[in-house]
Amino acid sequence: MESIEVQEYMNHYPVTFTAKMAIEEASLLFLKTKQTAGPVIDDYGKLIGFLSESDVLAKMLETIYYNEHIANVEDLMSKDVLTMKPNYSVIELGQLMLQDKPKIYPVIDDNNKLLGTISRNDVLQAIDKHLRVNIKAGKKHAAH
Repeated sequence: MESIEVQEYMNHYPVTFTAKMAIEEASLLFLKTKQTAGPVIDDYGKLIGFLSESDVLAKMLETIYYNEHIANVEDLMSKDVLTMKPNYSVIELGQLMLQDKPKIYPVIDDNNKLLGTISRNDVLQAIDKHLRVNIKAGKKHAAH
């Protein structure tokens, strides 16, 4: 089970944001993709932050109150982001998710370039798939 790697179950095409993007545009991306958070990248695809729906919601409420644009993604994004490497164990990541609580981790290479994201749901799918395969294999051995 330890050999199941993050890269096997990560989302290779997550919604991404840019620092200069208006929060209204970021909000629309959340609505269209049904994702609840996502990485903020620079022009070279490097991770520079992370944005969540709740970050945007607070400012969108202000935007509607003042009826004008008041923030960009860079004003709201978290800059201290917990990340994952593609060859990290899904099981170890699941254990980390219980302690640190992020629901989504950006997956980066050694140069901080974004490769994708992995969520709690992705980790559950990996564990479920592995258990189903092992249960079937166990039943086959028991039948012989």
